[in-house]
Amino acid sequence: MITVTDLTVSWGAFTLLDHINFHLSDNEKIGLVGKNGAGKSTLLKIILGEVSPTSGNVLKTKGEKIGYLPQQMEHSKDKSVMEETMTAFDELFAVHAKIDEINLELQNREDYESASYNSLIVELNNLQDRATMMESEPAASQAEKVLTGLGFKKSEFNRPTGELSQGWNMRIELAKILLSKPDTLLLDEPTNHLDIESIQWFEDYLKSFRGSVILISHDRRFLDSITRRTVEIMLGKLYDYKVPYSQYKILRKERMEQQRAAYENQQRMIEKTEEFIERFRYKATKSNQVQSRIKQLDKLERITVDLEDRAAITVKFPPAPRSGQVVFKSEDLCIGYENKKVAKGINIVIERGEKVAFVGEFSLRSWSLWMEKWREDTTYLWDTMLRTRRIYLIRKIPSTLLWRTLQLQK
Repeated sequence: MITVTDLTVSWGAFTLLDHINFHLSDNEKIGLVGKNGAGKSTLLKIILGEVSPTSGNVLKTKGEKIGYLPQQMEHSKDKSVMEETMTAFDELFAVHAKIDEINLELQNREDYESASYNSLIVELNNLQDRATMMESEPAASQAEKVLTGLGFKKSEFNRPTGELSQGWNMRIELAKILLSKPDTLLLDEPTNHLDIESIQWFEDYLKSFRGSVILISHDRRFLDSITRRTVEIMLGKLYDYKVPYSQYKILRKERMEQQRAAYENQQRMIEKTEEFIERFRYKATKSNQVQSRIKQLDKLERITVDLEDRAAITVKFPPAPRSGQVVFKSEDLCIGYENKKVAKGINIVIERGEKVAFVGEFSLRSWSLWMEKWREDTTYLWDTMLRTRRIYLIRKIPSTLLWRTLQLQK
């Protein structure tokens, strides 16, 4: 359970978060939304204790174990994939080490009736109970399941982490967080480095996760699937909606429309009242009515319209030179390394005016090789991909290392 009370974060004259309040109950899953720079990541760091607010408090249940996945972090480079993942069980290994230490001490003692001997027995029983709770199945089996779910193959478990990209190392960090079995997960863009299959596995995991979750994501479908409450940060204020993301968008629009309508109606009423006051202020027969209207305005609770962040980025691409009819063509294309072929037998024709999307599982380097190869072959591909109407689904068949192309036509 986490409670944020009257929290403010400011730097000089700029206020990022302005007296915000919210409560995260046990087993609750929240989607934290807002524009980039609104303060979402800062709020997670404050909850974790990495950043101190200007004022306000964050209260957490005593002993609350929090798992935090930031967007960027440092990674170990001197271990294998499995070795680094197994560090998630350091606490469990420490418990086992303490159990072994106590057992060894008990073997060498004969004062079975002493208070110190009995205290060791009690401590041993407590540690064994704790180990049983922490290890529902062997640690290596748990690590294998999570790594496989996040896209690693068994053949890659012994691969040095220093050879992996930022994205694959982030998957290892995510695996470690999940394996540590926290009470609350703070996830900042966790799907950025996951492919479709890994996202589906992670989605299923979070649905069955019995702890609390605060999730930052730009993946609307992912938010809808996981969360049942949406908290928006906009211009320093916090707005709480007890619905998933899609419904939040509808309710937010309705709330703003109702607020504007109520504001406009009140402004018209105020304008008419002030007009009456000015018209009859100095007329003796209307003095009581004028004073009554003045008191009415003084007591009126003024409606304000919440400010909206309407800032938007504008991107303009210069027009691309007209290409030939065939923008890209490959015949029996092979991509790979000196000793390993990642893909072969690739036959694709892309014509001017087509839009192309590649969908399939991430290979550790095959995607970058694809992009490098295509950048070498054509300068018009990217413009073509933005303007076209066809989708190619590329599926990797591991047994043959063959890429198959499926074309969907509107």
